[in-house]
Amino acid sequence: MTKNIGVILSGCGVYDGTEIHEAVITLLALDRAKVNTIIMAPNMNQKHVINHLTGEVSEGETRNVLVESARIARGQIKDIKDVKADDLDGLVIPGGFGAAKNLTTFADDEMNCQIHREVRRLVKTMVVQMKPIAALCIAPVVLTKILGDEQISHEITIGNDKSIYQTLEMMGSTHKECAVDRVVVDTHNKLITTPAYMLANSISEAAAGIEDAIERLVDLVNEPPSYRW
Repeated sequence: MTKNIGVILSGCGVYDGTEIHEAVITLLALDRAKVNTIIMAPNMNQKHVINHLTGEVSEGETRNVLVESARIARGQIKDIKDVKADDLDGLVIPGGFGAAKNLTTFADDEMNCQIHREVRRLVKTMVVQMKPIAALCIAPVVLTKILGDEQISHEITIGNDKSIYQTLEMMGSTHKECAVDRVVVDTHNKLITTPAYMLANSISEAAAGIEDAIERLVDLVNEPPSYRW
């Protein structure tokens, strides 16, 4: 039976949404693995809109996370509220600042951040059902917020920015340094993380770790199911 892997997007563009290279590499790797992909995003306004040419905030402009994410998904996307963990065998969260600005408020609030309620619901249920999750680049902040709040010890990597990984450690994670082309696998919680553009200087460098992460994810998906509680 074909496995279903969910992909949570957070907009379209590295500075205010999903990192597009990371999303496309993820979708390509999943397609090559011959799994069915269910792409989703929250139906909400972005924190703000960034002009990706100048890097400046576009004052007065608003964009919707679901609508913008549909650009990457070629229109084949669901509102995350309509996706249940029972629909999925695994989950991937690509990076980009949208993970820290839209899926969570980590960019503003750091360890006191909030998380979008539907993202929390889905990820928490996936964790409870012990279904594997891959988080790329900055996206491990999503995992740390949810698992930390539940006081579940877990291991992740998020590059080598000391201020970021120390904050995540205060939120409850154990950080493991990791080369750009490698992954950290928390076998107990079935979590796979890789630095991607937290360290990558090129799309090929980012791809090496992401492709490995997806391969590990699919391997875990094909293992017999288990449950935390």
